[in-house]
Amino acid sequence: MTSGAPTPAAAEAHEHSHADISGGWLRAAVFGAMDGLVTNTALVAGVGGGGASSRAIVLSGVASLVAGAISMALGEYTSVKTQNEQLDLEVEKERRELERNPEGELAELIEMLRVRGVDDRLARKVAVQLSRDPETALRLHVVAELGLSPDDKPSPRVAAVSSFLTFATGALIPLLPFLLGSSLLWAALVCGGAGMFAAGAVSARFTPRSWWFAGLRQLLFGAAAAGVTYLIGTAIGVSVA
Repeated sequence: MTSGAPTPAAAEAHEHSHADISGGWLRAAVFGAMDGLVTNTALVAGVGGGGASSRAIVLSGVASLVAGAISMALGEYTSVKTQNEQLDLEVEKERRELERNPEGELAELIEMLRVRGVDDRLARKVAVQLSRDPETALRLHVVAELGLSPDDKPSPRVAAVSSFLTFATGALIPLLPFLLGSSLLWAALVCGGAGMFAAGAVSARFTPRSWWFAGLRQLLFGAAAAGVTYLIGTAIGVSVA
């Protein structure tokens, strides 16, 4: 067996890629779907437990779907936009520090490399070489100090659209039996529960959790919310009656 540089075939075999965790869509999509499912399943349970008619349940559910989807989209857009603007502010602050105190920032970069296991002499050499390009030095400082890359900011629009669509989809699922002509509350709750389990199982694809664990966890959370809301709806319905 020979030693040396890896062959092209070996290098190709070791190529790999990572999921996009900074694009802003995944967290918004998961949160939107789960929120839509739990919100409307619990709403259906509460309104239905209070003795409301199928028409009233559908009206309440559709209103919740529209209002919730818009609220989620606006909230995600504002949240991500604010985070990006804060990152831009910190980047400009770091840029000014590099211009005003280059020696101090160079020493800081050397220390960053040292704590990562690079010996003193090599750390200084690498830091000096990297600092020749101000933009490269700026990115290194920002990533090391803030844990965020100015080149990989999530998109507020992507987060908003993703949240809107997934919330609306999740909120629609527990309403399907009523929209299809059924008047059975348990059918809507079963649909909502199945949707929660499926959403949890799908989200496990992006995590180290098993699909059944993630699905059961989400089903448990949703069932607790629906159960509490049902009891409150029943209590209010009885008192009103």
